[in-house]
Amino acid sequence: MYSLPNLLTISRIVVIPVIFLSMYIHSAFWAMLAAVLFIVAAITDYFDGYFARARNETSAFGRLLDPIADKLLVSSALVVILVNNMVSPISYIPVVVILCREILVSGLREFLAEVRVGMPVTRLAKWKTAFQMTALSMILVGYCFHTLGVILLWVAGVLTFITGYQYFQKSLDYIRGTEKSAKKAVSAQKKAETKVSEKKTVEKKASAQKVAVRKKTAAKTKKAAKKTVKNLAK
Repeated sequence: MYSLPNLLTISRIVVIPVIFLSMYIHSAFWAMLAAVLFIVAAITDYFDGYFARARNETSAFGRLLDPIADKLLVSSALVVILVNNMVSPISYIPVVVILCREILVSGLREFLAEVRVGMPVTRLAKWKTAFQMTALSMILVGYCFHTLGVILLWVAGVLTFITGYQYFQKSLDYIRGTEKSAKKAVSAQKKAETKVSEKKTVEKKASAQKVAVRKKTAAKTKKAAKKTVKNLAK
């Protein structure tokens, strides 16, 4: 649990309160400190995975905490940017898209985890994360990086929407597949019940025919016996 990759992941969560303080402490020093901490935390997002693979220290704890740490870090930075009016109102659009996507994906992961269906990170999602981290870093630093940061934020917003739709589509495909399998099972059960019912009907008819044949045979035998008795009486 306390391996280097996991410690790097935890560090991304630890710096979040310090970044949040920049909403209340309005000074150039604190704003730059928040930006630097965010950049360092964003860099650890790459190195925790690198060290986990290089040192063969992958763990269930790391797989659980890594996406959570990313979402917390990005969400906190987005809130700071909005509260401090670091972007124009029109740029609230990609911010809202990113926040909604993070909530959506979290819900989808929870749902798919319950039914034991994996939701691996796609290559496009990794690019999305890279654009997000770069854009937020530039906006937090400000100065000459601000305009480029806003442009990259819009790019990240578009990629975020696409990847969110892909994950949502995967969940819908699973639900449709499950419903289709359930319908097939119900249909197969009904067919089996119909076959059993038809078999019972056929057996009842066959049994009724046998009884009828036996009655006819018995009646013929009885009639023949009566004739024999009459003939003998004569």
